[in-house]
Amino acid sequence: MRARSVNASIPARAAPRATFAPRGFTLIELLVVIAIVGVLVAIAVPSYADYVRRGRIVEAATRLSDQRVRMEQYFLDNRRYDDGAGGCGYAPLPPSAADTFGIECLAAASTYIATARGIAGRGMQSFAYSVDQANARQTTAVPSGWIGSNICWVIRRDGSCF
Repeated sequence: MRARSVNASIPARAAPRATFAPRGFTLIELLVVIAIVGVLVAIAVPSYADYVRRGRIVEAATRLSDQRVRMEQYFLDNRRYDDGAGGCGYAPLPPSAADTFGIECLAAASTYIATARGIAGRGMQSFAYSVDQANARQTTAVPSGWIGSNICWVIRRDGSCF
């Protein structure tokens, strides 16, 4: 029944109705968003990990190139690669806390080989690269699924080289 207005010219108000406005997201909408984010993460994380790994490999190439230049400078000054006691004329610097590769060097009077080995705590333990007095670059170890090379430093899974 309608309420009567005191004044006949003003209509009486109807009883308020309960209306529900949709608020927030439905469970289906949330599940769809979570599924999309999961697919994007599954694609992005491995690509990012390979990108970071390739950046760390560049560090090995840089440190080996630096070691080679220093060994050649030592040879020009002393006419030999070794220090006379069986070590390299220029001993490689020990890796710092930020380095992902350590450099090792073996030398004789007329030859040397410098090797960069990945540090295990940095996720690069499966990699090893080397260079000698003739600037022969070799990839001596790579993780499974990577293609190695005896003529260059491999930087990608497919065997692409520097």
